[in-house]
Amino acid sequence: MKILLLGGTGAMGSHLSEIINNDKGNDIVITSRKTRVSKGNISYVVGNAHDKSFLDSLLNKKWDVIVDFMVYNTDEFKLRVKDMLDSCNQYVFLSSSRVYANSNSAITEDSSRLLDVTNDSEYLATDEYALTKARQENVLKESGRTNWTIIRPYITFAENRLQLGVLELEDWLYRALLGHTIVFSEDIAQHFTTLTYGYDVARGIAAVMGNEKACGRAFHITVSNPMKWEEILEIYIDEIEKLTGNRPKVMMVKEHPYIKDKSRVYQVIYDRRFDRRFDNSAIREFIDTSSFLSTYAGLRKSLKSFISMNKECKFNLNASHEGRYDRITNETMSLTYFNGIKPKLNYIINRYIPFAVPILKYFRTLVK
Repeated sequence: MKILLLGGTGAMGSHLSEIINNDKGNDIVITSRKTRVSKGNISYVVGNAHDKSFLDSLLNKKWDVIVDFMVYNTDEFKLRVKDMLDSCNQYVFLSSSRVYANSNSAITEDSSRLLDVTNDSEYLATDEYALTKARQENVLKESGRTNWTIIRPYITFAENRLQLGVLELEDWLYRALLGHTIVFSEDIAQHFTTLTYGYDVARGIAAVMGNEKACGRAFHITVSNPMKWEEILEIYIDEIEKLTGNRPKVMMVKEHPYIKDKSRVYQVIYDRRFDRRFDNSAIREFIDTSSFLSTYAGLRKSLKSFISMNKECKFNLNASHEGRYDRITNETMSLTYFNGIKPKLNYIINRYIPFAVPILKYFRTLVK
Protein backbone atom coordinates (compact mmCIF):
# COMPACT_ATOMS: atom_id res chain seq x y z
CA MET A 1 0.00 0.00 0.00
CA LYS A 2 1.02 3.60 -0.57
CA ILE A 3 0.61 5.24 2.82
CA LEU A 4 0.90 8.89 3.88
CA LEU A 5 1.28 9.73 7.58
CA LEU A 6 0.62 13.39 8.33
CA GLY A 7 2.42 14.43 11.51
CA GLY A 8 3.47 10.84 11.97
CA THR A 9 6.61 11.42 14.06
CA GLY A 10 4.93 11.72 17.48
CA ALA A 11 4.53 9.01 20.09
CA MET A 12 1.71 7.15 18.35
CA GLY A 13 2.87 7.85 14.81
CA SER A 14 6.35 6.53 15.57
CA HIS A 15 4.85 3.26 16.79
CA LEU A 16 2.58 3.02 13.76
CA SER A 17 5.39 3.63 11.28
CA GLU A 18 7.45 0.91 12.97
CA ILE A 19 4.56 -1.56 12.67
CA ILE A 20 3.63 -0.88 9.04
CA ASN A 21 7.29 -0.72 8.01
CA ASN A 22 7.51 -4.43 8.81
CA ASP A 23 5.27 -5.12 5.81
CA LYS A 24 7.64 -4.94 2.85
CA GLY A 25 4.72 -4.29 0.53
CA ASN A 26 4.10 -0.87 2.04
CA ASP A 27 5.51 2.37 0.62
CA ILE A 28 5.35 4.92 3.45
CA VAL A 29 5.79 8.70 3.34
CA ILE A 30 5.84 10.67 6.62
CA THR A 31 5.71 14.44 6.97
CA SER A 32 8.10 16.02 9.45
CA ARG A 33 9.12 19.58 10.25
CA LYS A 34 12.67 18.34 10.83
CA THR A 35 15.04 16.54 8.49
CA ARG A 36 15.07 12.82 9.24
CA VAL A 37 16.91 9.87 7.75
CA SER A 38 14.76 7.56 5.63
CA LYS A 39 14.81 3.89 6.56
CA GLY A 40 13.36 0.70 5.15
CA ASN A 41 10.16 1.52 3.30
CA ILE A 42 9.85 4.91 5.01
CA SER A 43 10.62 8.23 3.34
CA TYR A 44 10.41 11.54 5.22
CA VAL A 45 9.24 14.74 3.56
CA VAL A 46 10.19 17.98 5.31
CA GLY A 47 7.30 20.38 5.72
CA ASN A 48 4.43 21.48 7.93
CA ALA A 49 1.15 19.75 7.07
CA HIS A 50 -0.68 22.85 8.37
CA ASP A 51 0.70 24.62 5.29
CA LYS A 52 -2.00 24.10 2.65
CA SER A 53 0.39 24.50 -0.30
CA PHE A 54 2.73 21.87 1.15
CA LEU A 55 -0.22 19.56 1.79
CA ASP A 56 -1.57 20.08 -1.73
CA SER A 57 1.76 18.98 -3.21
CA LEU A 58 1.29 15.65 -1.41
CA LEU A 59 -2.40 15.28 -2.22
CA ASN A 60 -1.69 15.58 -5.94
CA LYS A 61 -0.65 11.95 -5.67
CA LYS A 62 -3.02 9.03 -5.13
CA TRP A 63 -2.69 7.19 -1.80
CA ASP A 64 -4.16 3.96 -0.57
CA VAL A 65 -4.29 5.25 2.99
CA ILE A 66 -3.76 8.64 4.64
CA VAL A 67 -3.42 8.65 8.43
CA ASP A 68 -3.86 12.15 9.84
CA PHE A 69 -2.29 12.88 13.24
CA MET A 70 -2.50 16.65 12.81
CA VAL A 71 -4.54 18.87 15.13
CA TYR A 72 -6.61 21.42 13.18
CA ASN A 73 -9.18 24.00 14.08
CA THR A 74 -12.53 23.24 12.46
CA ASP A 75 -12.33 25.90 9.73
CA GLU A 76 -8.87 24.66 8.79
CA PHE A 77 -10.19 21.10 8.63
CA LYS A 78 -13.11 22.08 6.38
CA LEU A 79 -10.68 23.61 3.86
CA ARG A 80 -8.79 20.35 3.34
CA VAL A 81 -11.19 17.47 4.02
CA LYS A 82 -12.50 17.17 0.44
CA ASP A 83 -8.96 17.05 -0.97
CA MET A 84 -8.01 14.45 1.63
CA LEU A 85 -10.94 12.20 0.74
CA ASP A 86 -10.40 12.68 -3.01
CA SER A 87 -6.73 11.69 -2.88
CA CYS A 88 -7.01 8.36 -1.07
CA ASN A 89 -8.97 5.14 -0.76
CA GLN A 90 -9.13 5.50 3.03
CA TYR A 91 -8.64 8.57 5.20
CA VAL A 92 -7.92 7.68 8.84
CA PHE A 93 -8.81 10.61 11.10
CA LEU A 94 -7.38 10.72 14.62
CA SER A 95 -10.15 11.99 16.87
CA SER A 96 -10.38 11.38 20.64
CA SER A 97 -12.52 9.47 23.13
CA ARG A 98 -12.81 12.73 25.01
CA VAL A 99 -15.69 13.45 22.62
CA TYR A 100 -17.94 11.16 24.68
CA ALA A 101 -20.35 12.49 27.29
CA ASN A 102 -20.55 10.97 30.77
CA SER A 103 -21.89 7.43 30.83
CA ASN A 104 -22.95 5.09 33.63
CA SER A 105 -22.26 2.08 31.44
CA ALA A 106 -19.39 1.00 29.21
CA ILE A 107 -18.96 3.43 26.33
CA THR A 108 -19.62 2.18 22.82
CA GLU A 109 -18.92 4.02 19.57
CA ASP A 110 -22.61 5.01 19.50
CA SER A 111 -22.62 6.52 23.00
CA SER A 112 -23.64 10.16 23.33
CA ARG A 113 -21.04 12.82 22.61
CA LEU A 114 -20.59 15.99 24.65
CA LEU A 115 -21.24 18.15 21.60
CA ASP A 116 -24.69 16.57 21.16
CA VAL A 117 -25.97 16.53 24.75
CA THR A 118 -24.37 19.27 26.84
CA ASN A 119 -26.39 22.36 27.71
CA ASP A 120 -23.36 24.33 28.85
CA SER A 121 -23.56 27.29 26.46
CA GLU A 122 -20.30 28.75 27.77
CA TYR A 123 -18.52 25.49 26.99
CA LEU A 124 -20.18 25.13 23.58
CA ALA A 125 -18.94 28.60 22.66
CA THR A 126 -15.34 27.36 22.95
CA ASP A 127 -13.21 25.37 20.55
CA GLU A 128 -12.08 23.03 23.32
CA TYR A 129 -10.40 19.84 22.13
CA ALA A 130 -13.33 17.44 22.68
CA LEU A 131 -15.74 19.77 20.88
CA THR A 132 -13.32 20.45 18.04
CA LYS A 133 -12.81 16.76 17.36
CA ALA A 134 -16.56 16.07 17.46
CA ARG A 135 -17.24 18.94 15.04
CA GLN A 136 -14.62 17.60 12.65
CA GLU A 137 -16.16 14.13 12.90
CA ASN A 138 -19.44 15.75 11.80
CA VAL A 139 -17.71 17.32 8.80
CA LEU A 140 -16.56 13.87 7.71
CA LYS A 141 -19.99 12.30 8.24
CA GLU A 142 -21.68 15.09 6.29
CA SER A 143 -19.19 14.91 3.40
CA GLY A 144 -21.30 12.48 1.38
CA ARG A 145 -18.31 10.11 1.33
CA THR A 146 -17.60 6.91 3.25
CA ASN A 147 -13.89 6.37 2.56
CA TRP A 148 -12.98 7.56 6.06
CA THR A 149 -12.32 5.86 9.37
CA ILE A 150 -12.47 7.70 12.69
CA ILE A 151 -10.10 6.57 15.45
CA ARG A 152 -10.86 7.72 18.99
CA PRO A 153 -7.85 6.96 21.19
CA TYR A 154 -8.29 7.55 24.88
CA ILE A 155 -5.38 8.07 27.30
CA THR A 156 -2.27 6.37 25.96
CA PHE A 157 0.97 5.87 27.80
CA ALA A 158 4.54 5.07 26.82
CA GLU A 159 8.07 5.34 28.15
CA ASN A 160 8.00 9.12 27.68
CA ARG A 161 4.34 9.72 28.55
CA LEU A 162 2.89 8.76 31.93
CA GLN A 163 -0.21 10.69 32.91
CA LEU A 164 -1.80 11.15 36.31
CA GLY A 165 -5.25 12.66 35.90
CA VAL A 166 -4.66 15.81 33.85
CA LEU A 167 -0.99 15.89 34.81
CA GLU A 168 1.70 14.96 32.32
CA LEU A 169 4.82 13.33 33.74
CA GLU A 170 6.55 16.73 33.77
CA ASP A 171 3.98 17.87 36.35
CA TRP A 172 4.13 14.98 38.80
CA LEU A 173 6.91 12.46 38.08
CA TYR A 174 9.72 15.01 37.96
CA ARG A 175 8.59 16.29 41.38
CA ALA A 176 8.52 12.79 42.83
CA LEU A 177 12.03 11.94 41.59
CA LEU A 178 13.35 15.21 43.02
CA GLY A 179 11.89 14.39 46.43
CA HIS A 180 8.95 16.79 46.28
CA THR A 181 5.32 16.00 47.06
CA ILE A 182 2.93 14.93 44.29
CA VAL A 183 -0.24 17.02 44.33
CA PHE A 184 -3.34 15.04 43.34
CA SER A 185 -7.04 15.49 43.98
CA GLU A 186 -10.01 13.58 45.36
CA ASP A 187 -12.35 14.82 42.60
CA ILE A 188 -10.35 12.75 40.08
CA ALA A 189 -8.85 9.95 42.19
CA GLN A 190 -12.15 8.13 42.78
CA HIS A 191 -13.11 7.93 39.11
CA PHE A 192 -12.44 5.08 36.71
CA THR A 193 -10.18 5.59 33.74
CA THR A 194 -8.79 3.44 30.93
CA LEU A 195 -5.10 3.68 30.02
CA THR A 196 -3.73 1.84 26.98
CA TYR A 197 -0.15 1.30 25.86
CA GLY A 198 0.50 3.52 22.84
CA TYR A 199 2.07 0.69 20.84
CA ASP A 200 -1.15 -1.36 21.16
CA VAL A 201 -3.27 1.57 19.97
CA ALA A 202 -0.95 1.83 16.95
CA ARG A 203 -1.44 -1.91 16.32
CA GLY A 204 -5.18 -1.30 16.30
CA ILE A 205 -4.83 1.52 13.78
CA ALA A 206 -2.64 -0.66 11.56
CA ALA A 207 -5.28 -3.41 11.70
CA VAL A 208 -8.00 -1.21 10.14
CA MET A 209 -5.77 0.40 7.51
CA GLY A 210 -6.67 -0.72 4.01
CA ASN A 211 -9.72 -2.64 5.24
CA GLU A 212 -12.96 -1.66 3.51
CA LYS A 213 -15.00 -2.99 6.44
CA ALA A 214 -13.56 -0.18 8.59
CA CYS A 215 -14.68 2.60 6.26
CA GLY A 216 -17.51 4.90 7.34
CA ARG A 217 -17.09 3.81 10.96
CA ALA A 218 -15.59 5.07 14.23
CA PHE A 219 -13.53 3.01 16.65
CA HIS A 220 -12.04 3.50 20.07
CA ILE A 221 -8.98 1.33 20.74
CA THR A 222 -8.53 0.54 24.42
CA VAL A 223 -7.80 -2.21 26.90
CA SER A 224 -10.84 -3.90 28.41
CA ASN A 225 -10.18 -3.26 32.10
CA PRO A 226 -10.64 0.20 33.66
CA MET A 227 -8.93 1.26 36.87
CA LYS A 228 -9.51 4.04 39.36
CA TRP A 229 -7.03 6.91 39.24
CA GLU A 230 -6.13 6.19 42.86
CA GLU A 231 -5.05 2.70 41.73
CA ILE A 232 -2.94 4.22 38.96
CA LEU A 233 -1.30 6.50 41.52
CA GLU A 234 -0.56 3.53 43.78
CA ILE A 235 1.14 1.66 40.91
CA TYR A 236 3.34 4.69 40.26
CA ILE A 237 4.26 5.15 43.93
CA ASP A 238 5.04 1.47 44.52
CA GLU A 239 7.18 1.22 41.39
CA ILE A 240 9.10 4.44 42.11
CA GLU A 241 9.86 3.13 45.60
CA LYS A 242 11.12 -0.19 44.18
CA LEU A 243 13.31 1.53 41.61
CA THR A 244 14.70 4.39 43.71
CA GLY A 245 14.38 3.24 47.31
CA ASN A 246 12.32 6.35 48.13
CA ARG A 247 8.54 6.36 48.47
CA PRO A 248 7.07 9.56 47.02
CA LYS A 249 4.89 11.74 49.20
CA VAL A 250 1.38 12.60 48.04
CA MET A 251 -0.89 15.48 49.07
CA MET A 252 -4.54 14.91 48.22
CA VAL A 253 -6.50 18.12 47.78
CA LYS A 254 -10.28 18.20 47.42
CA GLU A 255 -10.37 19.86 44.02
CA HIS A 256 -7.68 19.77 41.36
CA PRO A 257 -5.71 23.05 41.04
CA TYR A 258 -6.29 23.02 37.26
CA ILE A 259 -9.96 23.77 37.91
CA LYS A 260 -8.81 27.41 38.11
CA ASP A 261 -6.79 27.14 34.90
CA LYS A 262 -8.88 28.21 31.89
CA SER A 263 -6.77 26.12 29.54
CA ARG A 264 -7.36 22.89 31.52
CA VAL A 265 -10.64 23.36 33.40
CA TYR A 266 -12.82 21.59 30.80
CA GLN A 267 -10.51 18.59 30.68
CA VAL A 268 -11.10 18.20 34.41
CA ILE A 269 -14.86 18.69 34.55
CA TYR A 270 -15.79 17.11 31.21
CA ASP A 271 -13.44 14.15 31.22
CA ARG A 272 -11.36 13.30 34.28
CA ARG A 273 -14.38 13.66 36.58
CA PHE A 274 -16.23 11.13 34.42
CA ASP A 275 -15.93 7.35 34.74
CA ARG A 276 -14.31 6.17 31.52
CA ARG A 277 -15.07 2.49 30.85
CA PHE A 278 -15.09 1.26 27.24
CA ASP A 279 -16.73 -1.56 25.35
CA ASN A 280 -14.05 -2.39 22.76
CA SER A 281 -15.98 -5.11 20.92
CA ALA A 282 -16.07 -3.11 17.65
CA ILE A 283 -12.29 -3.00 17.23
CA ARG A 284 -12.07 -6.68 18.20
CA GLU A 285 -13.42 -7.39 14.71
CA PHE A 286 -9.96 -6.39 13.47
CA ILE A 287 -7.54 -7.13 16.34
CA ASP A 288 -7.49 -9.34 19.42
CA THR A 289 -7.44 -6.84 22.28
CA SER A 290 -6.65 -9.60 24.78
CA SER A 291 -3.11 -9.41 23.37
CA PHE A 292 -2.81 -5.79 24.55
CA LEU A 293 -0.40 -5.13 27.39
CA SER A 294 -2.31 -4.70 30.65
CA THR A 295 -2.36 -1.25 32.21
CA TYR A 296 -0.62 -2.55 35.32
CA ALA A 297 2.21 -4.27 33.45
CA GLY A 298 2.54 -1.47 30.91
CA LEU A 299 2.81 1.33 33.45
CA ARG A 300 5.43 -0.56 35.45
CA LYS A 301 7.42 -1.30 32.27
CA SER A 302 7.23 2.30 31.02
CA LEU A 303 8.07 3.84 34.39
CA LYS A 304 11.06 1.54 34.82
CA SER A 305 12.31 2.52 31.36
CA PHE A 306 11.86 6.24 32.01
CA ILE A 307 13.68 6.18 35.34
CA SER A 308 16.56 4.10 33.98
CA MET A 309 17.05 6.65 31.17
CA ASN A 310 16.88 9.64 33.54
CA LYS A 311 19.03 8.56 36.47
CA GLU A 312 20.68 11.98 36.75
CA CYS A 313 17.30 13.72 37.15
CA LYS A 314 18.16 16.50 34.70
CA PHE A 315 14.65 17.62 33.87
CA ASN A 316 13.24 20.57 31.98
CA LEU A 317 10.95 21.78 34.77
CA ASN A 318 7.97 24.09 34.39
CA ALA A 319 8.90 26.83 36.87
CA SER A 320 5.37 28.24 37.17
CA HIS A 321 3.85 24.83 37.89
CA GLU A 322 6.55 23.91 40.39
CA GLY A 323 6.08 27.20 42.22
CA ARG A 324 2.33 26.62 42.39
CA TYR A 325 2.70 23.07 43.72
CA ASP A 326 5.36 24.05 46.24
CA ARG A 327 3.05 26.77 47.54
CA ILE A 328 0.35 24.12 48.08
CA THR A 329 2.74 21.66 49.77
CA ASN A 330 4.77 24.33 51.60
CA GLU A 331 7.99 23.08 50.00
CA THR A 332 10.83 24.96 48.33
CA MET A 333 12.69 23.89 45.20
CA SER A 334 16.28 24.94 44.58
CA LEU A 335 16.51 27.67 41.93
CA THR A 336 19.46 25.79 40.43
CA TYR A 337 16.89 23.48 38.81
CA PHE A 338 15.79 26.34 36.53
CA ASN A 339 17.93 27.67 33.70
CA GLY A 340 17.78 31.42 33.20
CA ILE A 341 16.44 34.42 35.07
CA LYS A 342 12.87 34.28 33.72
CA PRO A 343 12.09 30.71 34.95
CA LYS A 344 13.60 31.55 38.34
CA LEU A 345 11.37 34.62 38.60
CA ASN A 346 8.33 32.61 37.49
CA TYR A 347 9.03 30.09 40.24
CA ILE A 348 9.44 32.77 42.91
CA ILE A 349 6.27 34.62 41.87
CA ASN A 350 4.11 31.49 41.78
CA ARG A 351 5.61 30.18 45.00
CA TYR A 352 5.58 33.32 47.11
CA ILE A 353 3.58 36.08 45.36
CA PRO A 354 0.59 34.34 43.75
CA PHE A 355 -1.52 37.51 43.63
CA ALA A 356 1.03 38.91 41.14
CA VAL A 357 0.32 36.21 38.55
CA PRO A 358 -3.01 37.62 37.20
CA ILE A 359 -1.48 41.11 37.20
CA LEU A 360 1.44 39.91 35.07
CA LYS A 361 -0.92 38.08 32.71
CA TYR A 362 -2.94 41.27 32.31
CA PHE A 363 0.13 43.33 31.38
CA ARG A 364 1.21 40.65 28.89
CA THR A 365 -2.12 41.01 27.07
CA LEU A 366 -1.54 44.76 26.86
CA VAL A 367 1.91 44.23 25.37
CA LYS A 368 0.49 41.88 22.76
